[in-house]
Amino acid sequence: MSWEVVVNDRNYYKRLDKFLRNTLKDIPLSAIYKFLRKGKVYVNGKRVKDQKFSLEVGDTVSIRYVDVDKFRRRKENTIEPQKLDLDIVYEDNDILVLNKPAGIAIHPGKNIHLVTLIEGLLYYGNEKGFEPHLIHRLDLNTSGILIVAKNKNSARILTRDFKERRVKKYYKALVRGKISSAGKIDKELDGQRAITFYKPEKFYKIFDEGVTLLYVEIGTGRKHQIRRHFSIIGHHVVGDNKYGEKVYNKKLRNLTGLKRHFLHCYKMKIKHPKSGKEMTFTAKLSSDLKKVLDVIEKISEN
Repeated sequence: MSWEVVVNDRNYYKRLDKFLRNTLKDIPLSAIYKFLRKGKVYVNGKRVKDQKFSLEVGDTVSIRYVDVDKFRRRKENTIEPQKLDLDIVYEDNDILVLNKPAGIAIHPGKNIHLVTLIEGLLYYGNEKGFEPHLIHRLDLNTSGILIVAKNKNSARILTRDFKERRVKKYYKALVRGKISSAGKIDKELDGQRAITFYKPEKFYKIFDEGVTLLYVEIGTGRKHQIRRHFSIIGHHVVGDNKYGEKVYNKKLRNLTGLKRHFLHCYKMKIKHPKSGKEMTFTAKLSSDLKKVLDVIEKISEN
């Protein structure tokens, strides 16, 4: 993976960063400076990190070991098939079940420059000969099980099942503070009833009040339901800067390296849209969340 261009009279800028900014106008500035910081930019075959590096006509500038095209801006809401590595949990003629990683958006939108899930699904669907239909969603920084329909009839049936709450969704969440017993949060969100069930798996003694790893099941599917509900009862999902406390999250990030909210859909139960058979799909915790638990486990034991 590399991008390369020769400096000439028409594209010449003396400073390397200005040259890159004007040559790669559809790449966000943040990405260009990241390429420089990470040592991905080369001039005449030599790595250059200095953004003020002086260029001469005839120099060859390249960006190596990164797919530059993935960072190109697209018009908002433009959806184009693009290759994306999919972590497939299960697949048949009617459904595709994925373990969605954190950091992958479902749809293109404002300030989203990387390949999105729907674009990756369209590419995969073109290769395999089916049309993907997204039935539900996971937030950008939530990982775990995601169900995709592979035809319109499956999409219709699964959409109905999600709407009528026949699909069972189970999460793991790490929240601030100690929760000692199972419970239920039944509080309206945006004027609609929202129900969240939880059960503690393990308490870790870190900082003053500690953190609790929870099993969570949602009886409804409101926007950011789990994150909002636990924030309301004073136990925000750790790493959640929108509904939690940024100072606390920064402290935890420095300790564990956690760069997102700790929320993972580890299990989902559905009825197959064609056979009607009950099926259960699971996804193990991602490596970044495992690392967090490993770190706080060691601290908690001391």
